[in-house]
Amino acid sequence: MSDAPVRMKSVELLSDNWGTLKKYSYDFLRRDGRKEPHTREVYDRGNGAVVLPYDPERNTVLLTRQFRLPAFVTGHTPMLIEACAGLLDDNDAETTARKETEEELGYRLRHIERVFDVFMSPGSVTERLVFFVAAYNASDRISDGGGHEGEGEDIEVLEMTLDHALSLVRKSEIVDAKTIMLLQHLKLNGLTG
Repeated sequence: MSDAPVRMKSVELLSDNWGTLKKYSYDFLRRDGRKEPHTREVYDRGNGAVVLPYDPERNTVLLTRQFRLPAFVTGHTPMLIEACAGLLDDNDAETTARKETEEELGYRLRHIERVFDVFMSPGSVTERLVFFVAAYNASDRISDGGGHEGEGEDIEVLEMTLDHALSLVRKSEIVDAKTIMLLQHLKLNGLTG
């Protein structure tokens, strides 16, 4: 980005565990022409994909409930209701969405629609998520789901109406941003009954 208002001065690796945490020092050129020194930390855990399967005939969606340490350490209930998601690793976004749906939810998706690509927390995290929706029905079920125990996953599969899921958003029982975005996408676009 040659037109970026940034001149990088240094990059320091702070941590390289599950993801990488780097400290960047740079000069930022403000809109008024002044140059200002900044230091920021950026966490890179990779990009991901998220998918919300919906049954247009029964007006239902498939969601997960699982333990999330960041919710726990901030004092929130640690069992979050979420759309199915995973890191891309070496796969493309659609392959990841399909794979995670089979592992976590126990369904094999036939048709999948990419709806948008989003930075989830651009102030400090590099992650971009590719969002998908996919119609499903009972015949698409191939297993009980639940995730990979070897990866520490213990995922409960939830099927509920879209209206019930949206009521859980209103009651702050669904607090995951990607899930809220996909539920609203379904409702706004009339994709369910």
